[in-house]
Amino acid sequence: MLPPAAPRRALCAALLLSGCAVRLPGTDPGIDTPAEFTAGTGAPAAWPSADWWKGFGSPELDALMAAAAAGSFDIRAAEARLRQADAQVRITGQALLPTGGISTSVTRSQTPGSTSTPARASATQRTLSAATLSASYELDFWGRNRAALEAARQARSASRFNLAVVALTTQASIANTYLQILASREQLDIQQQNLAAAERILAVLQRQVAAGTSAGLELAQQQTLVDQQRALLPPLRQAVAQNTASLGTLTGQVPERIDAPRLTLGDLRVPPASPGLPAEVLTRRPDIAQAEATLAQYQASVVSARAALLPTVTLTASGGFQSLVIENLIRPGSALFSLAAGLTQPVFQFGQLRAQLRLTEAQATEMLEDYRKAIVAALVDTENAIVALRETTDQESLQAAATRSAQAAQTIAENQFRVGTVPLINVLNTQQTLFSARNQLVQVRLARFQAAVGLFRALGGGWS
Repeated sequence: MLPPAAPRRALCAALLLSGCAVRLPGTDPGIDTPAEFTAGTGAPAAWPSADWWKGFGSPELDALMAAAAAGSFDIRAAEARLRQADAQVRITGQALLPTGGISTSVTRSQTPGSTSTPARASATQRTLSAATLSASYELDFWGRNRAALEAARQARSASRFNLAVVALTTQASIANTYLQILASREQLDIQQQNLAAAERILAVLQRQVAAGTSAGLELAQQQTLVDQQRALLPPLRQAVAQNTASLGTLTGQVPERIDAPRLTLGDLRVPPASPGLPAEVLTRRPDIAQAEATLAQYQASVVSARAALLPTVTLTASGGFQSLVIENLIRPGSALFSLAAGLTQPVFQFGQLRAQLRLTEAQATEMLEDYRKAIVAALVDTENAIVALRETTDQESLQAAATRSAQAAQTIAENQFRVGTVPLINVLNTQQTLFSARNQLVQVRLARFQAAVGLFRALGGGWS
């Protein structure tokens, strides 16, 4: 039952007064964004797509990313945090709405009759029926509840951006782990080739020693080299097995269900990516958006804490029907209502409220510094990623040329040693140079691919 017209109009006016918008300070970090990147190439911006990893041309990597999207523990936990934040917005928003309930009651009473004539004594019975609607509402004159709602909304936005951060981090981790597996497998293949080459020379020396044309010292030196090359195989096999198992944690699968990758780094390609302006990069990174939303959340909490120091005004209203006869319960003559207003000023907890205000102000200051740090870190990440991809691309070309030269020198030295025109020391030197060059080429190639992953991550992946 609503109260009559005059009290109802007063209540509606109070509701309108309490709906004033909350004004929050801006989230300007006060950092002068550079006009362009120092390491920029001047090429037009080529932003990553939402499925940026497909540019590497690996169906195995595509399958891992799909598995992570469906089963990653980190992504699913971030989704749960977002649902929690959404529920918290609904809970906090209830403070802006009236609270109340409906109650009904039936009371039956009996009073004894006159006792002067016991033979005629009779009891009087009465039944009182009532239905009442009661409500109370806190006028949000100072914006305390609205600021709390805004803080909850910003926390929800931060959770949504955090989900994008977690997804991008998981994707980059999967890509880097996958590339590390391919590199370790390639190094394992190269190491087996190195071992086979060392064993070929060892067989030649063994024949020469048996024929008396070579010294035992040379045989011992080559045997040492063979043993050293063989000892390098177990760590590489371990790296392949452990990184493959690590993909289980990243994709949300038990390691036994992870298929070992079969491709090589040579089967992949580095997809193109080029950053635009620094200001554009900042708008494409979810971690920057998360830091900004977190700052706005704590700024709203400061407004709410400051308003908590001021008096609160609460309206209470109740209305309904009460009658001794159930048939007359909902008639106008049985109606009743009340409307009251109360003012509450905190006194004894004033020191606690002031301390809470100082706490939220300090937290907002901390979030501002974190926001500034996130901006600078994003620019640093992008600069480093641009430089890393450019330099590792040049280094791979140079290292490939050095490896080809080392291979040619080793072939010449081995052939000449077979005919006895060069000593063993020449063969040992060229072997060591070739073995080192081959491993270095794989490491540089891996660094180039991982630099590409780093650039895609620095550009925010496909998030916008």
